[in-house]
Amino acid sequence: MRGLSPVSDGLHGAFRTRSASDDPLQLIVPDGSRAQTAKEELDGRMVVVATVGQPRWNDAELEEVAQRSGTAQAMLAAYRQFGEAALGRLREPFFVVVSDPAEGRLLMAIDRLGVHSAYFARAGDSLIFGERADVVAAHPDLQASISPQGLFNYLYFHVVPGPGSIFEGVSRLLPGQCLIADADGVRIDTYWQAHYDDSAGVRSESALEKTFLSTVEQAVQDRVERSERPLGAFLSGGTDSSTVAGMLSRIAPEEARTYSIGFDAEGYDEMEYARIAARHFGTDHHEYYVTPRDVTEAVPEVSAQMDQPFGNASVVPAFFCARMAHEDGVHALLAGDGGDELFGGNARYAKQKVFEAYERVPNALRHGLVEPLLLGMPGTDRLPLLRKARRYVEQAKVPMPERTEGYNLLLRLGADRILQEEWLEGVDAAQPLAWIRDSYHGADADNLVNRMLAVDMRFTLADSDLPKVNHACRLAGVEVSYPWLDQRLVDFAATLPERHKVRGRKLRYLFKRALRDFLPQEILVKRKQGFGLPFGVWMRDDKGLHALAGDSLRSLVGRGMLRPEAVDELLGERHQEHAAYYGTFVWILMMLEQWLAGHDRRGAWTS
Repeated sequence: MRGLSPVSDGLHGAFRTRSASDDPLQLIVPDGSRAQTAKEELDGRMVVVATVGQPRWNDAELEEVAQRSGTAQAMLAAYRQFGEAALGRLREPFFVVVSDPAEGRLLMAIDRLGVHSAYFARAGDSLIFGERADVVAAHPDLQASISPQGLFNYLYFHVVPGPGSIFEGVSRLLPGQCLIADADGVRIDTYWQAHYDDSAGVRSESALEKTFLSTVEQAVQDRVERSERPLGAFLSGGTDSSTVAGMLSRIAPEEARTYSIGFDAEGYDEMEYARIAARHFGTDHHEYYVTPRDVTEAVPEVSAQMDQPFGNASVVPAFFCARMAHEDGVHALLAGDGGDELFGGNARYAKQKVFEAYERVPNALRHGLVEPLLLGMPGTDRLPLLRKARRYVEQAKVPMPERTEGYNLLLRLGADRILQEEWLEGVDAAQPLAWIRDSYHGADADNLVNRMLAVDMRFTLADSDLPKVNHACRLAGVEVSYPWLDQRLVDFAATLPERHKVRGRKLRYLFKRALRDFLPQEILVKRKQGFGLPFGVWMRDDKGLHALAGDSLRSLVGRGMLRPEAVDELLGERHQEHAAYYGTFVWILMMLEQWLAGHDRRGAWTS
């Protein structure tokens, strides 16, 4: 496919945990890799450091070393001085590996927000590791098969979330985690977790707004200064991408090239908002309208180059957007991802606060009057007002975070009606919700909104949105960075009281107030959308897409995964009933088959 760049296998290797050798590490850095390496002899043995990314350091001396000699050399100096505690001095995206033969130890870590990925597996006395799940799975001593649990989790989340993978025995580090492997085994530690403390309540809104604006500008400024390649910005027309584009225009007008994707489908096209932002900030604006034919042609190629099946449909329009930038001579893009998960930009936050209000009703009133009246008396479902109140109480009685999963497609359709019996044997159907519960209740936060933000930082951002943009840009040959994930903004957002994030039905309250004189009014009040792909609607009318989807789902039946009657139902009555809603599930099944059909293990273990 035109403009599609082969994906490097990325940094990967193996570490022998019980080796008497001075060099227990096998490290592979493929041609074209973004990795840096450094070596130094300590205690008579060679310490090897490999890094990916360009992180900042919370240490002036280490930052100077990084600027002068590179990130790997700075990490080597930090490890020499602080050991594993060196990770706490790193911020911004990175993947790092340290092999320390003197201690018989391997240290591996990713950044605090999971912009980078790291996978690992045990194979005898070796730990196999790498940036891509498929490369780890393809190690000659492993040759991992598809995991039924990983498949189930993919159908549940539409991506394969950490700490699992689609492969048996292959695990993934979560954001802010590190792995230590030595003769005693492998352990996972958390070196950083977001701390929500609401301490900003002592500051005025005006002071907070000024701090917010200056911090956003600093985040964009840093990325402009550090970019060694021609720079541009994604522009969807939403508040996040429009703010980044506007700051880029203010800081570096000559760099302010913006790229937008449109769809000729009612209710999906946001191009007019992107144009409003581009005119407002005076950017050099570029547009591309994705067609059903584009999608039909792109899906097999894009799927085949992913390291795991990936069901976030926005990856295709994101790829076309990044490819447009590359063809325009722009090789680095600023993305707007992260603002929702920091400042409270999803409608479900306000919705769940409405249900939370029910918990403040006295128990005696709830159990003695409201619930017997609405849930116990016959006929309440026939009166519109009482029916609405009944539904409210029924949902409000479900505890968090289970309440957020009521619309999950796999749960509504029924896994036992979708998957053939053998694929459900041994699957823990409760695992996805258990992971969500762990993230929600394990958050260092004391209110509903911040706990929901912590869940979304993991499952929405690190597992779905960031891989989407990372993969799309890598395929197009474009680098990407995320100003909203600047550590200063992350720390600032964590101190904002809940009322400054969600106030009544108003989302991102302080965020939007701070930007009221910066962004066009039309963008501030618009409904959130993004680069959502109208696949379900297009599949109804486009023969090519319909054939691709139908053939893919029937192939999954042939693999023994899907029940044939489920395919008939999804492509027939369900799709006719609600093309967009059930089209989403058809998409994730199609992307699964396309990944399985097109995926090969590319001889990764030869240097």
